[in-house]
Amino acid sequence: MKTRTLLALLLMLSMSLVSCVKDTVDVHYTTYSDEEYQAISAVLGLPNDRVDYDVELPQHMLDLGMVPPKINNAKATLGRVLFYDNKLSRNEKINCASCHHQELAFADNKAFSEGFDGELTLRNSLALGSVANFKSSYEGSNGGGIAPPTQRQFFFWDERAHTIAEQSTMTIQDDIEMGMDLNELAGRLAQEPHYKVLFNKAYNTEAVQPEMITDALQEFINAIVSTQTRFDDGLAARKGDVGSTFSNFTQQENQGKALFIQHCSSCHGANMSISQETVANNGLDQDYTDLGVGKVTGNPTDVGKFKVPFLRNIALTAPYMHDGRFATLEEVVEHYNSGVKMHENLDHRLRAPDGNSPRRLNLSNTEKAALVAFLETLTDQELVTASRFEDPFK
Repeated sequence: MKTRTLLALLLMLSMSLVSCVKDTVDVHYTTYSDEEYQAISAVLGLPNDRVDYDVELPQHMLDLGMVPPKINNAKATLGRVLFYDNKLSRNEKINCASCHHQELAFADNKAFSEGFDGELTLRNSLALGSVANFKSSYEGSNGGGIAPPTQRQFFFWDERAHTIAEQSTMTIQDDIEMGMDLNELAGRLAQEPHYKVLFNKAYNTEAVQPEMITDALQEFINAIVSTQTRFDDGLAARKGDVGSTFSNFTQQENQGKALFIQHCSSCHGANMSISQETVANNGLDQDYTDLGVGKVTGNPTDVGKFKVPFLRNIALTAPYMHDGRFATLEEVVEHYNSGVKMHENLDHRLRAPDGNSPRRLNLSNTEKAALVAFLETLTDQELVTASRFEDPFK
């Protein structure tokens, strides 16, 4: 009896020791064979361990009905390589990151970006890091009473593209931006040993198809998530109550937040995650040479309407507006304070009570500074330094 008891105790002890040992073992997931990794590492600095692109959203976003996308790591890795590859442009001089810099929340610091042949783009490059996450911010509410169900967000300043893949297709083939035919690009990439490995990992084939290119880019861009801001910390601590005082904010920042909710949130959304409006005429001009959405729809009531962007990382993404006319946040605030111009399509929220003149906020200098201070709390340092989004080329 004593022998059996002793054996049982020894067995339990050994199982406990094994469990403790397992808890301290680092698990590595080898992604490539030796031969594959040799082809990869000839041009890329990718690790052989798995790079995790999973998107996690904080509880205050999940409570809004936002749903994180399921990311395929192999496709996202391929998309990341494509994003930084000059081969995507006709003369192999620029890539997606040429206009979308990680350190600028994937925006450009120029009013108009340079295309593959030096010609300037027609509009300012939108920041890819302006949203919590593309799918989550644009589709997460599902019309559940948080955002109007008819106001699903689309892409570009005039929202002419309805998916990230469609946006990528238009950008790659645009005569000014990258000037590259997708079918020709597929043939170009198929000749590269590292792409044979990457496409095989992502799609189980070395045969490169145009739709795979844009699908992989979409996967990488949808892996970009911006939730690590001081604003998010404050919102999480208050369990999603954006109107309450945030203990991690200064008095000035809390004042700016209150002013933003009062004057700006009816379009941009107070929680920085779900927009209340998609496009609007915000009174930049009395006469528009760039017709905006009106050029796409041909509808006179859409003239001068442009995308209402999300504002995450806004302090990093100057210059502002579709034509980059404002160099600073102070200039943006002053536009809404005193510079809105009357136009027949001017959004009703920017009109005075008589409806026939632009609204003036008449903010004091203290209030304008507070608004800017609040907008600076929307910066996500993790996003702009995360290695999983960096240029993988050596």
